[in-house]
Amino acid sequence: MADFHQNGNITTLHNLRNRPAADLTREIAVFAETRKVTLILPCLYSELEGPALENILNELSQVSYLHRIVIGLDRATEDQFRHARAFFSRLPQQHTVIWNDSPRMLDMQERLAALGLAPQEPGKGKNVWTCMGYLLSCADSSVMAIHDCDILTYNREMLDRLIYPVVNPTFPYQMAKGFYPRVGDGKLNGRVTRLLISPLLIALKRVVGDRDYIDFLRSFRYPLSGEFAIRTPTLPDLRIPSDWGLEIGVLSEAWRNLAPQSVCQVEIADNYDHKHQVLSQEDATKGLSRMSTDICKAIFRKLAADGTVFTHNTFRTLKATYYRSALDLLDGYYNDAKMNGLVLDRHKEEKSIELFAENIIRAGQIFLETPNETPFIPTWNRVHAADTEFLANLRTAVAADLDEFTPSPRS
Repeated sequence: MADFHQNGNITTLHNLRNRPAADLTREIAVFAETRKVTLILPCLYSELEGPALENILNELSQVSYLHRIVIGLDRATEDQFRHARAFFSRLPQQHTVIWNDSPRMLDMQERLAALGLAPQEPGKGKNVWTCMGYLLSCADSSVMAIHDCDILTYNREMLDRLIYPVVNPTFPYQMAKGFYPRVGDGKLNGRVTRLLISPLLIALKRVVGDRDYIDFLRSFRYPLSGEFAIRTPTLPDLRIPSDWGLEIGVLSEAWRNLAPQSVCQVEIADNYDHKHQVLSQEDATKGLSRMSTDICKAIFRKLAADGTVFTHNTFRTLKATYYRSALDLLDGYYNDAKMNGLVLDRHKEEKSIELFAENIIRAGQIFLETPNETPFIPTWNRVHAADTEFLANLRTAVAADLDEFTPSPRS
């Protein structure tokens, strides 16, 4: 699906299939000699028992240019942490498993809480934020890359292409966001991007008017991808949400902190599949229902921070406009799928749109009714200003957990 289209807002780096993958890897290895690269892997313990992570580690084991891999482990008991250390021990690179639920790490959380700086809820955002803090405490990497641990179609070329734009010193990019088509098992996937983000941004532009921020988000082909790479000098000022709004939050920070010329999106795969979340129509605290609400809140907060005024009437109008826009786009998705021999269930798609429309109202109500909410985790610069020893102590706590809890013999 190679093309050379540029939208004019940010640079799109395509895979034009004209360069051998090994050639790209060799060039990255040369850059990495002086610009060290760290990969962060946020994961749940349950993903160690899933179908994807085994292959991811096999692929990563062949990546020689990585300086360090930092694994943020959530929802793990002591025995599971030991097992995780053994599971990741096959990695030949220097690697660290951070047990986010350990007594030491919980003590560090309480220390932040006493300062009013603790993340408000557990989740991927908090996990990534903690790993970023550990990376900053090491102070030895020029580039940080992140990808998820549930990618069923993973291969190491994805990492090469993700890292290249920011590790290449002749390129101006401070951040690269990965994109790819979401097709798998004969179906058109990527429901939240297709059925929520795209029509919501169209609706916002119609309801609140032109905003540079909306145009920026619309420039990304897959704004919810969990794969991005950033030059580390930008990390201390990165302000991210702790909930499902992480990916939109990172893009929002890129828009706030970086010039458009220093942000790019890069095609990293011909196809991409991962664990699919359930819609969870019955429980708004789980699955795509919660995800859609958190994403909407992240977008509303950012627009409000830039001066957009929201009212109950605004959200009612936005819901109606979104619904019509989503149905219009659905016609295009259906025809695209049919032409390419893919399955798209219009009934399920419309049920998703109906749920997302309700969650736009839900997110709007939460936004209006909790004006004192602090939705973002404090920046690491803020934490360091409040407690100059915290980062060093965080690194010590992680090392102490690794020393005390030896790996389990089970594989």
